[in-house]
Amino acid sequence: MERYLQSNVIPDIKKKMIFITGPRQVGKTFFSKSVGEHFKKTIYLNQDDVSDIRIIRNRTWPLDSDLVILDEIHKMKGWKNFLKGTFDTRPEAQGFLITGSARLDTFRQTGDSLAGRYFLYRLNPLSVKELAATMSPYEALSALNRLGGFPEPFLSGSEDDAARWRRQYYTDLVREDILDFSRITEVRAIRLLLEMLRRRTGSPLSYTSLAGDLQVAPNTIRKYMEILESLHIIFPVRPFHKNIARSLLKEPKIYFYDSGYVDGDEGARLENTVAVSLLKHVQYLQDAKGSDVSLHYLRTKDGREVDFALAQNGELTEFLEVKLSDEAPSRNLAYFKARHSAVRAVQLVHNARKEHREGDIVISPAASWLAQLSA
Repeated sequence: MERYLQSNVIPDIKKKMIFITGPRQVGKTFFSKSVGEHFKKTIYLNQDDVSDIRIIRNRTWPLDSDLVILDEIHKMKGWKNFLKGTFDTRPEAQGFLITGSARLDTFRQTGDSLAGRYFLYRLNPLSVKELAATMSPYEALSALNRLGGFPEPFLSGSEDDAARWRRQYYTDLVREDILDFSRITEVRAIRLLLEMLRRRTGSPLSYTSLAGDLQVAPNTIRKYMEILESLHIIFPVRPFHKNIARSLLKEPKIYFYDSGYVDGDEGARLENTVAVSLLKHVQYLQDAKGSDVSLHYLRTKDGREVDFALAQNGELTEFLEVKLSDEAPSRNLAYFKARHSAVRAVQLVHNARKEHREGDIVISPAASWLAQLSA
C-alpha cells in the first residue's frame, strides 16, 4: 500500500534533504524503501547495521546513487555536522532521505542547525482517509477503533495478534527509548503515569492531581509528559485561545497515537481515533503545504466543552463533537455555534446512516467525514 506522503516526498527530494519522523513501527523504513523504488539507483543504509556503519562514516556509497536513504543516523555521534558536510558536497543529482524514530525529531531541534537544508515530514498511523481505497470508510473506522492504526497490528486483522504486538511494543519503548530521556529510577513512575493516562484519554488533565496520585512534584509530571510526547506515545490537544501563552497554561487533553492502547469503552476509542485523524490532517497540511492550521478543543469556565476545534491562521473554522450513536444535536455544540456563527459545527456520529442538518449543526457519519480529510 502506497503511504499518503509519497507523492509529496518524491519531488521534494530533488530540492533538499527529507527528514521522516514519527512513532516507532509506524512504517518509516517501509515508506522510505517504497520511495526508493521511484529512483534509478537507491542505496539504503542503517546505522544499526554493523556492515553499514563503515560505509556511512566513510561516505563510500556509490557516487552515482541518485537516492541515499540513511536510517537511524541520529544515533551516530556528530550526525548533524556529518549531514551538513555530506549534503553540501554531494553530487548534484544525489538526494537524501533521512529516517528515524521519534528521537530524531527531538535531537533535530538541539545543537547545530540544519536550517535551510531539509524538509520535515511526520509519518502518522493509518487513517480512514488512507484506507478508503481498500475498504469502506465505516469498515476502516471500526477496524481502527479495534486494532489501532499502526500497520502491523492493523494488517493482522486479529485482536489477539494486535494485543501481543502492543505488549511487546510498549515494553520496548519503556526499556529502550524512555531511558534515553530519563534516569532508570524514574522509569517505574513513568510507567505508572502511562497506565493512568490510558484511562483518562480525552479528559482535561490536572498536573497537580496527577502529581498527587504519583506523589511527585507537578513539574516532574510535566517533564514525564514531555518525554511521552517526544517519543510519540501521546499528544496533547490544548484549548483554543487567542492568547497562545494562556492556552498553553490551560489543561490539555491527552490522546494516544495508538487507539488500541486506550483503556476505555468504544466511545473513548472512537474519540481517540478521531483525534489521531485530525492530528494527521493538520500535520500533513503543515508539512506538505506550509499551512497555519492547528487542532484544539473548547471549554468554558462553567464546564461547557466541545471535543475538537480546527483553526486556520489563528481563527476558528470548525467545531467537532464526537458521538457513537447519538444524533441529537449536542447542547454544548449548539452553545458554541450560537456564539460563533461563521464557524461550521459538525457532530460526527459513528453509527449515523447519512448526513443531515439539525438547525445550524451538521450531523455527519463519522467515517464519511474522516474520509474527506487531507490525509
